[in-house]
Amino acid sequence: MDVAAFLGKHPPFDSVGPEQLERIGSGVRIEFFPGEAIILQAAGEPARFLYVIRRGAVEQLEEEHVLDVLGEGETFGYISLLSGLSPVSTFRAAEDTICYLIEADVAKPVLGTRGGLTFVGSSMRRQLLQVERSTQGERADPRLVSVASLVRRRPVTCEPATTVRAAAETMAEQQVSSLLVQGHDGLGIVTDRDLRTRVLAVGVSPDTEVGKVMTHPAVTVAADTTAAEVLSQMLEREFHHFPVVDDEGRVLGIVTDTDLMRLERYSPYALKDAIRRAETIDGVVQVGKDLPRTVNALVEAHADPVDVGHVVGVTIDALTTRLIDLTLHEVEVPPVPWAWMALGSAARHEQALSTDQDHALAYEPQEVPPEEADAAFAELAKRVTDGLEAVGIPRCNGGAMAENPQMRRTTQEWVEAFERWMSDPGITGSIYTSIVFDYRRVTGALGIETVLDDLIRGAAEDEVFLRHMARRALDRRPPTGFRGNLVVEGKGEHAGTLDVKHGGITLITNVARVLGIGSGLTERSTVKRLRGAAAAGRIDTELQEGLEEAFGVLWRVRLDHHVRCWQSGTPLDDFVDPATLGPLSRRALKESFGIIRRAQDALANEFGVLRR
Repeated sequence: MDVAAFLGKHPPFDSVGPEQLERIGSGVRIEFFPGEAIILQAAGEPARFLYVIRRGAVEQLEEEHVLDVLGEGETFGYISLLSGLSPVSTFRAAEDTICYLIEADVAKPVLGTRGGLTFVGSSMRRQLLQVERSTQGERADPRLVSVASLVRRRPVTCEPATTVRAAAETMAEQQVSSLLVQGHDGLGIVTDRDLRTRVLAVGVSPDTEVGKVMTHPAVTVAADTTAAEVLSQMLEREFHHFPVVDDEGRVLGIVTDTDLMRLERYSPYALKDAIRRAETIDGVVQVGKDLPRTVNALVEAHADPVDVGHVVGVTIDALTTRLIDLTLHEVEVPPVPWAWMALGSAARHEQALSTDQDHALAYEPQEVPPEEADAAFAELAKRVTDGLEAVGIPRCNGGAMAENPQMRRTTQEWVEAFERWMSDPGITGSIYTSIVFDYRRVTGALGIETVLDDLIRGAAEDEVFLRHMARRALDRRPPTGFRGNLVVEGKGEHAGTLDVKHGGITLITNVARVLGIGSGLTERSTVKRLRGAAAAGRIDTELQEGLEEAFGVLWRVRLDHHVRCWQSGTPLDDFVDPATLGPLSRRALKESFGIIRRAQDALANEFGVLRR
């Protein structure tokens, strides 16, 4: 591949025309750097060239700490080249490396184009985040290790025809809690829990074949998956064992919940398990009050902030389900299909310590008079809502809770309500579209999600409704001034602070909702909506990645603030004083708000909506 063709595949040169590319390519210098060679020195001579890696790898260093490793096609030296100042980082060849060197008078016009400025902005943002992550603390997060590093032995296996008795004997002899079952139709797994619940508890003969009681197919995880990701899957799927496979699908071993719980003092898995084992409503409440301590441990371990929000959401699901199970021992509901739904941030699994309740209930009365069915579900909803409030999750000020009659409907009534809000939102519909249109079944047999998903997919063709949602997504702007400076509250009890939730996180969530529904997606997660919209061509990849990064920055700032409030015993809120943040965090916050403004501008242009 010639120089021009290579450059044209990578930013910022991918937006340059073919003739200009040929001129640039004909003038480059090609230079070889042996491994460990210093290419640019921090505080040294300013860069005279723009460097593009043709082959090899280059490390970006802060003192002797590696901030980033750049690979083929990536560019460096542009900040020093544009500013004329010394490099702020050292760039060192990580291995034998070949670079294209582009003269300043050739590179600067490219970097000054719209595509070049976008490249510089996104690259600087990535560098800020890399520096920020590296300086958050010297203690490494054990949850970020690969799950393969937790595997201690090769898996113990058996055949599907092996008897339950023989399998139990093998487990005891090998001192393992599971066996992989290798059959002609794929991999299965049988665990000690399976033997208790599927054999002993129901009187199945110990001579029964393992193939009849195993879980099949076994759900596996890739070797490079982080412990945090596997823990999240265990929490959500309620699995206790995951076979770990390499790139070729070979099983390396099995990782268990016990392996993961050893990584942290306060395990979210242990918390969820304690919730499930609580035998009374008071017991659930007492266990649930440990949630802030678990979040504190995760934040102090520098866990991914969006993952922490997911853990909070899954834990509240567990609290809700257990409260419902225990309440049903005391409150009789009619034997009809029903479902408890999480709404808003609860449906998205994007909840922090400062969160309230958002839920609803759907049912099919069948032969039972609707008034009678609703009265029974009203009592159930009130008791569950009371229990969650006792845990420390307050009631929703807007009344979006199943104890509210408007939040208890039959399936047909929910369909009619959605259709009404979509066709003529009004004030009530505007409020509910930001909460109710993010829904997820938590427990109950009624398949309400399938019905509502069909409506959401159809909304992709409803330009009037999408324009209304876009208008609501633009109701508020991020708290920055004309020059991008942070703007704080000028008076009142929150003077000197900014609302990181409503002024940032919620704005990204609202934009993602419009893009997701407009793309015909039924995903609830903000990140998945953004990625799905980018895949559908609804938003460019650069802006999607920027919004994801901004979402993570804002979530980290919010969770850090919540933990500080909890540790000091002050009431939880989302108002952050920028003066309490470090300079890198303040810059990352400004960058994040700038990205949100660009996303809002793009949304306004797409739907022809005037900014307020």
